[in-house]
Amino acid sequence: MTKAYRKEDFDKLMAKVDRIDHRVKEYLEDAGYEKWSRVHATVNIGRMMTSNIAECINGCLVETRQLTILEFLEEVRILFGSWHCKNREVASYTKDSLGRKFEELLIINAAKSSKMEVVPSSEFIFSVYETGRRYIVCLERKVCSCGRFQLDEIPCSHAIAVLKKKCHRYESVLL
Repeated sequence: MTKAYRKEDFDKLMAKVDRIDHRVKEYLEDAGYEKWSRVHATVNIGRMMTSNIAECINGCLVETRQLTILEFLEEVRILFGSWHCKNREVASYTKDSLGRKFEELLIINAAKSSKMEVVPSSEFIFSVYETGRRYIVCLERKVCSCGRFQLDEIPCSHAIAVLKKKCHRYESVLL
């Protein structure tokens, strides 16, 4: 349920949970779907599910809690500054425009797209047929009815199929 891209898929899985034990469903509802479900999130959480950043920061600042507020804030400033410098240095050696994980995802999506049929409806709207199912892709709004394009913010296999048909050199369009 956490990784569902479409509300219909989430609802089907939640119905299964409800049939097994309705208390679990109630617990998850009380916790708030928006806190753990991709499709219900109020902000786009993308493909990366991470632990709470506040917990990470708290773990690094355990000893500094005993300081005065000004000393504490200075330690926080130094910590964030060092993290920024370290991450910037690591990023400066990166030769790819995307991270390895996203490059691999694009390669997988491109391979999947080769077996799809694309039918244009307008300049930006296309129907994509994959093993008997139809998906609607809108390039202008960067959405696909599968839900992956808009939630991951990286072209799904259906969008890549459209880009291949429309541009013939879709790699330049993606970057």
